[in-house]
Amino acid sequence: MDTHAKLQLLSDASQYDLACACGTGNSDRRHRGSDGAWLYPVSLPGGGHSVMLKTLMSNVCVNDCGYCPYRSDTDNLRCTISPDDMAKIYLDYVQQKKVFGLFLSSGVTGTPDRTMEMLNDTARILRTKHNYKGYIHLKVIPGASDGAIEDAMCLANAVSINIEAPGERRFSKLSLKKDYLRDIIRPLQQISRFSDESRFSKVKKTTQFIVGASDETDSEIVRYTAGLYNRLKLNRVYFSSYQRGLGDSRIPGEKQELKRSDQGFVREHRLYQVDFLLRQYGFEESDISFDRDNNLSLDLDPKRTWAQRHPEFYPVNVNRADKLSLLRVPGIGPETVKKIIQLRKQSRICRVDTLPMVRKYREEAAAYVSF
Repeated sequence: MDTHAKLQLLSDASQYDLACACGTGNSDRRHRGSDGAWLYPVSLPGGGHSVMLKTLMSNVCVNDCGYCPYRSDTDNLRCTISPDDMAKIYLDYVQQKKVFGLFLSSGVTGTPDRTMEMLNDTARILRTKHNYKGYIHLKVIPGASDGAIEDAMCLANAVSINIEAPGERRFSKLSLKKDYLRDIIRPLQQISRFSDESRFSKVKKTTQFIVGASDETDSEIVRYTAGLYNRLKLNRVYFSSYQRGLGDSRIPGEKQELKRSDQGFVREHRLYQVDFLLRQYGFEESDISFDRDNNLSLDLDPKRTWAQRHPEFYPVNVNRADKLSLLRVPGIGPETVKKIIQLRKQSRICRVDTLPMVRKYREEAAAYVSF
């Protein structure tokens, strides 16, 4: 296979890692380039969106992750791109102004550190040989050594390692070869420790849950998500709905009966809503409500659920309330709060229809505010 044919195959394989792939509009949804490679949305530092080439270095893998269609015991066409070839083909994309950055991951070829060497060498070639100053996101391979992690953080703008499941018991149902504490939690902790050093202060740190592959509950995922933010100081936690039919028939995700066809993606969406509440709305883990099965409602978003369970908190006076109180109002988000605070400095807000938000959200907020 030539390098471009390999890239198409490996970029296609990377689509099953769906972090940063969600979106509803043309500007924030992944799409194929003209050569078949997958391009992903990324928010630019100065605002707006561009696209990022996301691919694997190799789809050869020694691991047995039950949710992954490229696990070691599956019959797939396998290939590997060398660091030199990967750097060259990525620079072709850059020169054609097709992409903003590179998201590079890989199956585990041989050992975790051998695989990390391939990823890091690609970034090193771009940085040193070609003086590339742009965005690079490197996946940290489970089980990678401290030295390999440090090297990646020296080269990348962002690093990530998938936590996959909330806790050792859930994780053990997805892989018999990987050790949760040694291969996942230890690298996550090391990334956090390195980020305390000033030289790594600007390196973003993320992780991802594979939602629905194990038999985990939403409350477990939310508890771990809060811990990842509070204790390990991660910048983002992503959630990827397990795609049934791709994994090993023995894992829980293949046995669970879904209530409706879109349940997995609705569940993923609800977890992202909780994530925003934790990161941007001042909510705590204890503010999130679950049903009797310890899962989030599929029919009602978690902010509205909180509002319905706390009628004593409302109405919120839009002229006097502080930022965090305004953020508890359904329909009102951080940008709207900024506009409200700016607007009330100029004059008193007297009616719902003068709130600086679109009509749909004004109607949602109306039942929860006063003037």
